[in-house]
Parts: sequence; structure tokens; C-alpha cells
Amino acid sequence: MTTTTRTRRAPAALDLDARLALTDAAMTARLDQAAVAFEVNTAHLPVTSVDLTAPAPAAGPTYDTPIADLLQRAHDRIQRDGWTTRQQRNTRGALCTVGAIRAADRSGHADQACAYLLEVIQQQLPDTPAVPAWNDQQTNAGPILRTLAHAARTASTNHL
Repeated sequence: MTTTTRTRRAPAALDLDARLALTDAAMTARLDQAAVAFEVNTAHLPVTSVDLTAPAPAAGPTYDTPIADLLQRAHDRIQRDGWTTRQQRNTRGALCTVGAIRAADRSGHADQACAYLLEVIQQQLPDTPAVPAWNDQQTNAGPILRTLAHAARTASTNHL
């Protein structure tokens, strides 16, 4: 009795271009599936058009007094660049409160602005030793922005 064994032929080795073409086809199929899933999952969301030619939203109010103006510019800087704790500036460019005041300073009033801001903070929290300590106690930028805006308004009212 004779037995024949069939041997499988080894598949032809694919060159780089063929492997890339197969990978491209597989990825295209996956992206198409993801696009359909995205459309299905977001079909209920209202679409709002964005006018890309419109000017950027204006920064906060400008003040005629140097300390008020500096505090407002620091507020705008944190809104634009982000806020951080335990360092003046992080790797993404976010600033702490003092860092934002120093970065926004154009006329050498940073120390006065920080001193005034500390007075404003101590009206609510008398045991606060310094602006950096208060900054590091916060968990998000909300209190920072509100306090800077309030300090800018009161500095303007007090002609500072």
C-alpha cells in the first residue's frame, strides 16, 4: 500500500509593499467602522457652525490703573495658557498666579500687584501667608480667576 502525503506549500513571502497594502486595507476598514459608529453615537447632538473668520473673543476689561490692569492681564493669561500649582510654569506653559502676574508685567508692578492680591485674599482667608501658598491650595482655576478678576475691579475702584 502506498500512501501519499500532501505537503502544503509555504506561502510566498510578502514584500514590504504588499504588507503595507494589506495593512492599509485593514486600517481603512477599521476607520470606516469607527466613522459609522461615531455618526451613530453622535447623531443626536446638535451641530453648531463656527465662523472661522470671526475675531477671537476679547480679553477681559482693560483698566486705567496699573495694578488693576496687570491683575486683569494675569487673569487673561491664565485663561489663555492654563493654570498650574507648585511651580511658576509647567511644561505645557500653564502658569501659577504669581507666574501669570510676572509674565503679564510690562512696567515693574508685579510685586505691588502680588501684595495687593494677598490683601484681597486675606480679606476672606486671614491666615493665608502668601499668594503661592494660596495658589497651591486650590484644586482648579476657578477660584484663581474669580479672585484675580475681583482684585482687578477693586484695584481700579481704589485707583491702584
